[in-house]
Amino acid sequence: MKRGLILNNAYYETPATLYQSERLKEELLKLGVKTDVKKNDFFAAEIENGAVKGVNGYDFCIFLDKDKYAARALESAGLRLFNRREAIELCDDKALTFLALAGSGIPAPKTLPGLLCYSPEAEFQTKTAEYIAKTLGFPLIVKESYGSLGKFVYKADDMPSLIKICKELKCRPHLFQKFVSESAGKDIRAIVIGGKTVAAMKRTSNGDFRSNIGLGGKGEPYNADGELTALCEKTAALLNLDYCGIDVLFGKDGYLLCEVNSNAFFGGIESATGVNVAKAYAEHILKSIN
Repeated sequence: MKRGLILNNAYYETPATLYQSERLKEELLKLGVKTDVKKNDFFAAEIENGAVKGVNGYDFCIFLDKDKYAARALESAGLRLFNRREAIELCDDKALTFLALAGSGIPAPKTLPGLLCYSPEAEFQTKTAEYIAKTLGFPLIVKESYGSLGKFVYKADDMPSLIKICKELKCRPHLFQKFVSESAGKDIRAIVIGGKTVAAMKRTSNGDFRSNIGLGGKGEPYNADGELTALCEKTAALLNLDYCGIDVLFGKDGYLLCEVNSNAFFGGIESATGVNVAKAYAEHILKSIN
């Protein structure tokens, strides 16, 4: 019998993370795979005498954490991760995501990587905000490079709000993007597994410019057309993702990539569409390791 490990963050646990783990465990067991769900608090890998040693007895690990050090260590020890370490790293950092996809033909909002500041005492330069505003126009979006569930995403409506946000974020990785007014408060979440789009829903907010389910947005089934599936599947392939949730905006001239989530929660989209995402992911994993 195959054995799997589902690894969650050592400190972060919510109903959504527990649902994700238990649903995957349930579907894997139906396929004859015994799976343990654990928090990443027991040092699943360690370095001894210059070599990496990982946890024994598992054929694969569904890595639902974003700890890049643990992911790299486990892969170095020979354990197959879903998703792979590099894919998780590229998706976890939003700026790296867009840089990795640049030049590939994936449509996306105009983006400016944020300037990194190493000293809290350094003074933010107004000319920087003036350049951002001239390049992207108002309103515009500011995103911290690390964050999920719609958190750490801000809308600057004018110069004072932009300067305020820039001062607050100057020592944290971030980026700036053109605001896509056609998609204000609505977007598409698509799930891609093994290179195929298996489910899609339209998310609509109740007054917020963000449409995340976790922020009160509502989901409904969305018929993924050829343009949407091509965008999502190409994106997943370029980032070498086994599983992902891809957020897509409604642009004036077509779809635009918003974000790629390597550990996207699927409870909301299962509920909205009736698609058994956990089963599809479990089947892909078993196929990949056999």
